[in-house]
Formats: sequence, C-alpha cells, structure tokens
Amino acid sequence: MKVYNTLTRKKEEFIPLNPDEYRIYVCGPTVYNYIHIGNARPFVVFDTLRKYLEYRGNRVRFIQNFTDVDDKIINRAREEGVSPFDIGQTYIDAYFEDVRALNVEPATVHPRVTETIPEIIDFVSGLVDNGLAYEVNGDVYYSARKFTDYGKLSKQNIEELEAGSRVGVDERKHDPLDFVLWKAQKEGEEMAWDSPWGPGRPGWHIECSAMAKKYLGETIDLHAGGQDLQFPHHENEIAQSEGYTGKPFARYWMHNGYITVDDEKMSKSLGNFFTVRDILKEYEGEVLRYFLLSGHYRGPINFSRDLMEQSKNSLERMQNAKANLLHLAATGTGELTESEQCALEGYAKYRQKFIDAMDDDLNTADAISAVFELIRDINTDAKQGASRAFAEQAWQMLDELTAVLGLLRTEAENGVDQDIQALIDERQQARARKDFARADAIRDELAARGITLKDTPQGVQILRN
Repeated sequence: MKVYNTLTRKKEEFIPLNPDEYRIYVCGPTVYNYIHIGNARPFVVFDTLRKYLEYRGNRVRFIQNFTDVDDKIINRAREEGVSPFDIGQTYIDAYFEDVRALNVEPATVHPRVTETIPEIIDFVSGLVDNGLAYEVNGDVYYSARKFTDYGKLSKQNIEELEAGSRVGVDERKHDPLDFVLWKAQKEGEEMAWDSPWGPGRPGWHIECSAMAKKYLGETIDLHAGGQDLQFPHHENEIAQSEGYTGKPFARYWMHNGYITVDDEKMSKSLGNFFTVRDILKEYEGEVLRYFLLSGHYRGPINFSRDLMEQSKNSLERMQNAKANLLHLAATGTGELTESEQCALEGYAKYRQKFIDAMDDDLNTADAISAVFELIRDINTDAKQGASRAFAEQAWQMLDELTAVLGLLRTEAENGVDQDIQALIDERQQARARKDFARADAIRDELAARGITLKDTPQGVQILRN
C-alpha cells in the first residue's frame, strides 16, 4: 500500500516500523459540543484505513484522543452552570452515539487529557530540562525557534510563520511563535492540577505528544487528522516530541481535505453549520458515511442536499443487491451450476480492482466503483434466478468488500407496517384471481410510498426505494 505522506509531499510505500503491527494516532474531538460533518470526515476516513489494513491481515493499534480540557469546555460549563468535567463526559458519550451510526469502530484506546496529566507534566518538565521550554508566572512556553526543523511538516519558512488560530498573542512570550505547554490556573477555574509551576492545566498541543508516546512509543508509524491541523497543531507536536526524545515522531502523516457546505465554508454565522446529529435526523448514518467516502480523502468535498440524495440512491443500489442475494440465499434451491461457478471465479477481478484502489493512497472512490461493477455482474447473473450456493457465495464477496468500507452493516430494511403488509397480501390475492388491474393499482400505490415489489420464482421480494 502507498499513502501520500504530508511530511515528504509524495506517495510512499506504507511499511510499519514493527512488521507485526501498525501504530496509528488520529486526533480526536474537543468535547464541548456535538461533532459536525467536518469532524466526521477524518473519523470515517481513518476508520476505513484501519479496516483495510486489518482486512489485509495486519494488526493495528489505533489511538484517538479526547480533548476534555480546553477553554471551550470551561466556557460551555460556565454557560450551563455545570462542572467542566460533566461537559466533557456528556459529549464523549454523544460522540460514541453519533459515530456508532456511521459504523466507526472504537479506537484501541481513547485516552483523555484528564487521565494523562502525570505524563503531560513529565513531558513538559523534560522540555524545560532540555532548554526548549521556559516558565513565566506559572505558564510554560515552548521556544519554537530552538527546534531547528520547525516548519518541516507545513513547509513554511519560519521567518514568515504567523501564530495559528489557537496560538494567542501574549507579550510574556519570548517570541510570537512560542506556544503554551502549561497554563496557570485562573481565578475561579475548576480544571487545575498541581505541577512544578503551580496549579494549572495542559495546553492543547502537548496532550497528543504525551498520549502518543504513552500508548504507541517514541516513534509511531502514522499520525493523521484534518488538513486544518497541519499548522500549528501537528507542527507543534513534532517540535515537542522530537525535542523531547531526539527521535523522529511520526514516519508518515496523512491529512484529509476540507468540507464546504453548498460551496461555502461551514460556519454558524452563515447558518450552514451541520452536526452529525442534525444529519442523522434525515438520513441513515451509512448514507453520510458513503458520502464521506465517495471522493478521495485528500481532496475537498462539498456537502449539499443534492449530493446526499445521490449518496442515498447509490447506497440503496447496494442495499437492494444485498436484499436480492439474501432473498435468493433464503429461498433458492439447487446446486451450483457450471456457469455460476465460472461467474463466481470471474468476480475475483473486482476484488483485485478494489485492493488496487485502496492500495493507491486509500482511493475509496475507485474502490466503490469496483463494488458497483461487481453488483452489476451479480445482478446480471442472478436475473433469471440462481442457486442458493451462488447467492451465498456472491453475497460473501459483496459483504467482504463493503465491510472494509463500513457499508451494508445494517440489516436489510424489509420490515413493513401492518397496513402495507395488508396491501401486499391483497395484491397477491388479486393476482391469484387474475384481477391484474387491482394488482397493478396496489403496486403503484406502494411504489408511491417507497415500496417496490419484485416478483421472483421464490416469491415476492419487498424493496424500499
């Protein structure tokens, strides 16, 4: 497999340091609100990478943190009159609920800042001892210019760099590029821990360096996240980690592209800010997952109702193929024919096309195309009815590939309400007495309600449009 390494700006063969295991760290959410679609993209993309690596027979140790100490959490707690610790737990619980709908698996470990304070303090102390950090009135800052490779990830000239959005202007810093590692406790703040510099709490960047080292070691295989994290967050992580250990921090870096909404930047002020929870009120989670995987992860992606409807329709084609095969597997008879055996053997080329696409920098768009080519051939070969063995083996192939994408993980939705079932039964009775006008009228009525009836040699199959 080759991946585009942001650090080198080229595709490279993705080889783990330890051949027995890939060690991956992905930046998780700051838990002060529900996750939005911009958050969801890296969660889905790198969950898919993990699924694919495991599909190819690899072990993966996958770490994704929760930032549960942050100014935004403290401010939210003040607004609601509750403890900031309660805010963090509330939105951690909400995160798991939301991503479960997107078929995102839990990480091997989900470390929290509040559970990693001793390691963070030791890390900061080490940077002070190395001469790379300094203390001012209880705050501790990292001296960015003392790290000679600062800027190597974002490829920016250190003389031209400006502090990023989370690097506040502070006259006490020795240099505008310096960033905070430890924040002294302010009056009334509940979130504070004792440290060599007095009571306080970690800065944003230091947590990931400490967590990656604790759970993955001094040099990890891959660090991943959204494109917006390249600078300053990931740049600062490199400076911290390599300044502390003297060793390379991450061998590969992967970053997903931005999401726009109707071709505009997503923001609350524009009224185009959508949480995953908002979207799940209208669409199945797998529709959103399909949408997020339908384009290449490094490119920008535009969220719109039209594109979500297209994703819904495409996913329904997959779901109908699954329903057809499961129906045949449940009702079919007979042994595998010679022509069916030849067809099944021919499907292997789609597995290879899928693997080739995923090996080419996680090209999920082309992988999805390979799945639809497989579905096209299966539909053709099963059109005149098929044996149970054929249906079972064809479904096994389809299930194998869609599982890597995290799609078709829910049961086929062929359950129907009592009134709809009554219409289906009435149609069957009308067909039996050759009242085809009534049978057709019922079929049209059901179609208007999103139900398609497919007459097969094994009986009536119910599909949702």
